[in-house]
Amino acid sequence: MTEAERPLVGVTMGDPGGIGSEIIVKAAPQVTDDADVVVIGDADAVRNAVAQCGSDLTVEAVDTVADVRSAPSTLPVLDLDNVASLAHGEIDEAYGRASLEYVERAIELAIAGDIDAIATAPIHKQATARAGSEFAGHTGMLAAYTETDNYSMMLIEGGLRVTHVSTHVPLREACDLVTTENVRDTITVTAQGLRDLGIDDPTIAVAGLNPHAGEGGLLGAEDDDAIEPAVEQARAAGIDAEGPIPPDTVYVKAAAGDYDCVVSMYHDQGHIPIKVLGFDSTDTVSGVNMTVGLPIIRTSVDHGTAFDIAGQGIASESSMVDAIRTAARVAVERA
Repeated sequence: MTEAERPLVGVTMGDPGGIGSEIIVKAAPQVTDDADVVVIGDADAVRNAVAQCGSDLTVEAVDTVADVRSAPSTLPVLDLDNVASLAHGEIDEAYGRASLEYVERAIELAIAGDIDAIATAPIHKQATARAGSEFAGHTGMLAAYTETDNYSMMLIEGGLRVTHVSTHVPLREACDLVTTENVRDTITVTAQGLRDLGIDDPTIAVAGLNPHAGEGGLLGAEDDDAIEPAVEQARAAGIDAEGPIPPDTVYVKAAAGDYDCVVSMYHDQGHIPIKVLGFDSTDTVSGVNMTVGLPIIRTSVDHGTAFDIAGQGIASESSMVDAIRTAARVAVERA
């Protein structure tokens, strides 16, 4: 891919006390063939990560993304200069506020077309809550700022992809959110997201909510009353969807290639199979979180701030590499 063809991906630094800056520093040299990268964060914090990781990169603070120049040895940072002092592994209101500012600026840039996509490093939900955020994470914030009503979290690990009808809500509430409308809308944005990934005619499996997908109503009515009608409506709209399928088998089938994605009914139902595949015994963490349904492109790492190892330069960058490459891939597909 030529320099002119490479999309510009804005990578938000995440919580300054977490591993965001160090995984960005490690990932950046690995994605130079796929994208140009500009970090949206604090330049001094990124310089600290360069030292932690023993990297040869030179951090270049820029005032606007128009100042970004592609060079393998340089890491440009749109410097918001909002980290007064750096302490790793601490929940800090100021860090929560800083990480929110990175995301807000990235959204503004993406909406304006100044960057082609966003890849986000992890924020800490307690820190952002202390800073006054009403959102449980990135996804709701992105939806609100882009005035998007119908969206979903898609997790990607190798050949397995999952989306979710609900995410960061209590399990009791998640069951109430399994309605025909919500399931149908999730199937619809899932199909759109798969096409963004270059899958022109996607096949979508829809997981059941109850054991054995309700066993004909013996183990719960939601599968027959809410999920099955949603699948029928999606099929009537031309989407190749199947379900409800018992959740204890559907992920195995999808990982084997029978389906392009599984629509999951709640957070852990979709997250567990992804993380079983993506987290290994060597502490390598892979996988991508992509928000589907947005007018802008956003991907993220599939892990948290890892306060327990932050500041040591040992965090795995695999998920960040995947996130940047996926963001670039979708930008090219949309273009």
